[in-house]
Formats: sequence, C-alpha cells, structure tokens
Amino acid sequence: MKEMDNTSEKRSALIGRLFPSGVPKLWCPPLTHYGADGGLDRDRIAAHLRSIAPYARGLLVPGSTGDAWEMDEDEQHRLLDVVLELNRHLGLHVLIGALRADAEQERRVIVDAIGRLRRRSGLGDDLDAMAAAGVCGLTVCPPTGRDLRQREIRDRLAAILALGVPTAIYQLPQVTLNEMTPETVAELADRHANFYLLKDTSGQDRVATSGLDLGGVILVRGAEGNYHRWLKAGGGTYDGFLLSTANCFAAQLHRMIGHLEAGRVEEARAEIALVETVVARVFDLVAGLPDGNAFANANKAIDHFLAHGPGAAQLPPPRLHAGSRLPPQVIKATGEVLADCGLMPSRGYLQA
Repeated sequence: MKEMDNTSEKRSALIGRLFPSGVPKLWCPPLTHYGADGGLDRDRIAAHLRSIAPYARGLLVPGSTGDAWEMDEDEQHRLLDVVLELNRHLGLHVLIGALRADAEQERRVIVDAIGRLRRRSGLGDDLDAMAAAGVCGLTVCPPTGRDLRQREIRDRLAAILALGVPTAIYQLPQVTLNEMTPETVAELADRHANFYLLKDTSGQDRVATSGLDLGGVILVRGAEGNYHRWLKAGGGTYDGFLLSTANCFAAQLHRMIGHLEAGRVEEARAEIALVETVVARVFDLVAGLPDGNAFANANKAIDHFLAHGPGAAQLPPPRLHAGSRLPPQVIKATGEVLADCGLMPSRGYLQA
C-alpha cells in the first residue's frame, strides 16, 4: 500500500503539472481532412478544430477516427506538425497517438516523438518540450494478438512505460483483438506513475467497474451511446469521455457534462437523446464500406453537413485516406437523418 501511495502521489503531481487548469472532461480524436490531391487540407483542418475547440479541450492525434491505422509515419508527422502549429492559437491539450500493432514499434515512435518535440522547442527536458508544444503525453494500445496472455500484454506495455514519458493506454479490442483485465491495468498503475490515463472503447467497461484501486489513473470512455450514464458526476464510473462523435457533437456533449455536474440528470439525458439517434443511424449507413473505418466514415458524413450546411449533399463527398470518397447515397441519407432529428445546421461552420 505504501508503494501505491507513493506512485499515486507522483501521478497526482504529474497530472497537476500537465493540466494546471484541470483535466478536460471531453476529448476528441479529430478527423483528418484531405484535399482533392490527397494531401492534408490545412485550412479545412483548422476550421474544424476551431469549431470544436470551445467544447473539447483535449485531442488525440492521430486516433482511429483520424486514420491512425491507415497513415504511414511521414503522414502522421505531417498531420501532427499541422495540428501543433494550429494549436499555438487554440491552447488545447494534445495526446500524440503512437498506435501500432507491436509494442516495440510504439516504443520507437515515442522516443522519436520526444526527440522531435525537443528539437521543435529547443528544450532538453521532456516535460518542458511537451508543454511548449501543448502536448500532454503519448498514447499506446496493447500489442495486437488474439492469443496473447495477460502477462505478455503487461510486460510489453511495462517496457514502454519504463521510458518515463507521460502515457495514456488505449483499450482497443476492436483492433488489438485482446482486452486488458482490470488486474493487468492495476499492476501497471501500481508500478508506473507516468501511466496516468486509460481510454476504454471496449464497451464492456470491466476496468472502470471493477472497483480496483488504480491510484488516480484518469478514466475516459470511448464507447459511443448512453453517454449520460457513465460520468462520475452523474453516478457513473468515468472521469470523462474521448469520443469520435466529439468531432460533430462536441457542443451537445459539453452541455450534457455540464448538466450532469450540476445534478440535472434528466436534462443531460434529453440533451443527448437525439445525438444518440443520429449516431446509431449514421453508423448503420457506413457499415460495410470497403475503405476507412466506421468511426471516421460516420463522422465525416455528419461533419460534411456541419461544415457546409443543408446544401452539402450537392458538393463532392468527403475524401477518405484510401483516395475514394464516401458514396453520395450515404451523404444524402446522412442529411436526411440530421434533418429528421432536428440537428441539421442552418449554416455550416465554413459559411460563418
């Protein structure tokens, strides 16, 4: 217990240094927007980030919704450079995604990212270099493998955490084909104060509901739906959310969190009910598309209308990383869903 107390104290001090104004309750893995030539559309990315910045004060770049699993390292570097440059004016907290199938690859990405941040800032201390760029840590997931034992998952993640870099771990069984048990997470939390945040997108919530002492590790939920049930302020088990749908519904999610923190549970439920309907229906629309992933595709379809307004269906559909575009019929149907639920904007954020 004494060792955990010491680790907890170190973790608390680290969190206080990384987030002097408090840890964001809402995080977003932002979409990556591409121009007609397939390159990054900096202006479009900037407009999108400005639209969510008042509400989602934390970013994961790149996350699954931002095409992390499709991009090569050069593309990821270019995207991160764009976001960090834009963030000089936005002041958001950026988690750098180091998501790879292999733990040794993730470790190498972290070492490279810290080196790049040092060179960017001209500072030799890791935390100072991160702070200068608005970076609050690196994000990794368990190594991929359906048959990996918990001991193997734990040891490979421990080798990454041994670097001492502030780290978030992403429970992502949809990709890794495995799931950390609550005991594995608790062991890592016990030994490594720099492990300070866990994102769980499994939808099973076994870690958060286990009752195990995680020594102050911040818990954020990534699974979509039933949002009002999960925040600690509303009687749930999570400190916050890291949601793909914060790309499109950050304002509504922000208001829902405010209602929960004020004890207005019914208002929170009402605030988010139509959003849940839209999300479920649009995710169904993109199911089975050959390119991209459902998180990115659904949010790109919705964001197309939030950016361009009711006439968005007449414009070229959003481009995907693979080079294809979302099918026009998906865009048309998405517009109908937004209109049916009263969430079609009268003007898009690109038209303001």
